[in-house]
Amino acid sequence: MRRVFILAVLALALPLMAYADSSIGLTNKGGTITGNAAGLSLSGSILQIYGSVVGSNLGTVTFTTGALTSGDLQMGATFATGGSFVITGNGTNGVPNGVIFSGTFTGPVTWTMTPLANGTHNYTLTGAIADASGRVGATSQLTGNSGKGFFNGTLSLESGDTNLTVPEPGTLGLLGTGLVGIAGLMRRKFWAK
Repeated sequence: MRRVFILAVLALALPLMAYADSSIGLTNKGGTITGNAAGLSLSGSILQIYGSVVGSNLGTVTFTTGALTSGDLQMGATFATGGSFVITGNGTNGVPNGVIFSGTFTGPVTWTMTPLANGTHNYTLTGAIADASGRVGATSQLTGNSGKGFFNGTLSLESGDTNLTVPEPGTLGLLGTGLVGIAGLMRRKFWAK
């Protein structure tokens, strides 16, 4: 009976690993989105918010998408996974100096055109991102207004929001140590019989 209880506790404890992380919100402004059927890219965008740190220049955000898979750049499109997404800090106000995040788009990247009541158009790029260390996130980059025309290969970025989920190794370490301890107790009681 005790084994069943211990196994039930283990089964309930394992899902807690999903909550062992923290989230960092980032905002970038400015820069230029350029693109064609081979993909979209962002250059010259300045990082202005990193978690609770706010500044006029905390670093840069750049990206490239995969190739166009459906739709078109004027009316809305989907791009393939891959490409790159890089956030670089400049060490200002406690922001890390160097590459903060370097990953790729992990799911389809959507390029959505929103017509406005005055006859102009806004474009938004959204996608899921991940890096090799297990950090995941999502980004939404809102471009400026293209006027009464449509996207013609280049457009200024108004703002972008990225949310990164960062695993907390300390919490996972404590959970792992606890699981090893429970396994040791179970082994000890099993061999004692």
